[in-house]
Amino acid sequence: MEIVIGTRKWSTWSLRPWLALKRTGAAFTETLVTLREVGVSEEIAKYSPSGRVPVLKDGELLIWDSLAICEYLAETYPEAGLWPDDKAARALGRAAVAEMHSGFPSLRGECPMDLTLTPTILELSEATAADVRRIVRVWSELRGRFSAGGPFLLGPWSIADAFFTPVATRFRTYGVRLSDYGDTGAAGAYCQALLETPEFLEWEAAARAEP
Repeated sequence: MEIVIGTRKWSTWSLRPWLALKRTGAAFTETLVTLREVGVSEEIAKYSPSGRVPVLKDGELLIWDSLAICEYLAETYPEAGLWPDDKAARALGRAAVAEMHSGFPSLRGECPMDLTLTPTILELSEATAADVRRIVRVWSELRGRFSAGGPFLLGPWSIADAFFTPVATRFRTYGVRLSDYGDTGAAGAYCQALLETPEFLEWEAAARAEP
C-alpha cells in the first residue's frame, strides 16, 4: 500500500488519511510531492487522476479523495476501530466529518495550516469567527455526549479526529482562544488532545525537517 502526500507543513488533506493509515498499523510506503513549486501539477499527475493529493494506491486500486481513503481504510481494517461500533456515534461522527470536508471556507482561507509558522495572534474576520463558533459548538456537543469513552470527539480516536486535527493546528498557530468563541473547556481540552497524539507528533516532526 502506498500513499502519495503533499508537503507536510501545508497539506491538511494529506494529513487526514495519513493519520488514519497510521492508526491501522498496516505497512505502507509514502511518496512526497513538494507543493508550491514549478511543475508540481505535472508531478502530481503522475500519481493522481484528479490532479490532487493525497492518493492511496492499494494494488491496482487508486483512491484520490481524503474522506474516501479514510472510509476505505475503515472497511479494510475493521479491527483498527476507525469508526466506533455504536451506530449513533458513527452517524454523528460522519456528519461532523462531512461538515468539515465541505465547509468552513473562511477559516481555511484566512488561517491556512503551516506547521512551521511561528505562532501569532490573528484578528479574525467575522466570517472566520462564525466558523470557529460553529466548530466549538460541534466539538462541545459531541464531547459532552461521548466524554466517558475517551478524550476524542466520539470517545476513542476515530476518523473524525483525523479530520479535525488540521483545525487544531490552525487554532494553535493563529492564537485562537476557544473560550472567546463559546468554549467552556471541553473544546479546548479536545483540541490539545489532538495535538498530542503520537501520530500527529510524528507528522509534525517530519514537517519541520522538510526543506
